[in-house]
Amino acid sequence: MIELDNSGMDLLMKNLLMQNVEYRIEKTGKGTWRRFMYPNGGCFEEYKSDRIWFGLPLIHYTRGICPETGKRVFACGVIAIGRLAAGVLAVGHASFGVIAVGQLAVGLLFGLGQAACGVLSLGQIALGVLFGLGQITTGYVSIGQFAIGNYVLAQMGFGRHVWSQELSDPTAMDFFRSLLAKLQILLKI
Repeated sequence: MIELDNSGMDLLMKNLLMQNVEYRIEKTGKGTWRRFMYPNGGCFEEYKSDRIWFGLPLIHYTRGICPETGKRVFACGVIAIGRLAAGVLAVGHASFGVIAVGQLAVGLLFGLGQAACGVLSLGQIALGVLFGLGQITTGYVSIGQFAIGNYVLAQMGFGRHVWSQELSDPTAMDFFRSLLAKLQILLKI
């Protein structure tokens, strides 16, 4: 066991939140980078573009833990990228936006992620309003292992028109065959 005197403990318990933080600031022609390197090698960085659109930076990117607050900075911009992100296009572990991509993605129009929701949704758990594609899905058109909707293609499905292992509704079969034909034409397969 290592024994430390008070000066050693002060060194270990040094609180960066109580100090003046010296960022490395780099201004580019498009925006500003703010960076801080922790003594242990950890890094905090943030980029905000100079261009503003409806009060939001065009691009806001964050990474790491802010030395001033000890918390992650919420990326908020037209294009927002960070652990936590909100914007028109949001990319992050938890993202919220018109189009959202992340582990937890809440998109007004489109959500793509492990757990996603939106009007159109793709994910392991995809809660869609019009369309859901994933393992567990909902939507007017729902395709998944377990799916709920109006037109359902699933291993186990519930809805008005279901094509599954147990049910073969002719309306559902016609709908999904027609959908496949349209996709083939669109993709020229």
